[in-house]
Amino acid sequence: QVQLVESGGGLVQPGGSLRLSCAASGNIFSFNVMGWYRQAPGKERELVATITSGGRTNDADSVKGRFTISRGTAKNTVYLQMNSLKPEDTAVYYCNLEQTAWTKSVYWGQGTQVTVSS
Repeated sequence: QVQLVESGGGLVQPGGSLRLSCAASGNIFSFNVMGWYRQAPGKERELVATITSGGRTNDADSVKGRFTISRGTAKNTVYLQMNSLKPEDTAVYYCNLEQTAWTKSVYWGQGTQVTVSS
């Protein structure tokens, strides 16, 4: 089993920055993909960014050039640096980890609220 604990959400003004953190623990494989997803009220959960254990990243078009996903020196941590935040970035942000043995396993954190408002 894998546990994911997020931190770093909050209220920020438009144009501001926030940094989200996620720490994974438990039975984690050497190769995995960690990422951030978000869900705004009344909308479906959507991909924000992912990063493989080898450092390959994938960003949603809506956040390219503003958000940066990275891994910590402890490989089971992942960060999301969010700059130039917009009101439409307001959502609950969820940390995600995916890894495959015989089957693919997907794990989610509890979510952290990000609100961008003046």
